[in-house]
Amino acid sequence: MCLAVPGRVVSIDHTADPLTGLIDFGGVQKQACLEYVSDVEVGEYVIVHVGFALQRLDEESALASLKLFEELGLLEEEFGDAWQQAARHAAQETEGSEAR
Repeated sequence: MCLAVPGRVVSIDHTADPLTGLIDFGGVQKQACLEYVSDVEVGEYVIVHVGFALQRLDEESALASLKLFEELGLLEEEFGDAWQQAARHAAQETEGSEAR
C-alpha cells in the first residue's frame, strides 16, 4: 500500500525545474515535487504521495493524520522505523499543543 503522507515545507528551490522543496515529516526530511502546489509557502503543510505534493493541508489535520497512521501501524508497515519515529514526534507535538 502507498500512503499520501502530510509534511511541512521547510524550503523551496525556485530555481529547480520542476519546482521542488524539502518536506519535513516530523523529523524525516525528503525532497518532493511542488509543481501541483506551486504557490505553497515555507511553513505550510502538504500531502505528499510518491514524491509529489498534491495539496495543502492545515497543521492540525496534518498532525492528526500522522498520529492516526502511527496508531494503525501504517507508517511502520510502509516506511519502517524512521517514519514511525516521525509520527511519534508529531503525536507528541499534538499532545503538547493540546495541553496549552
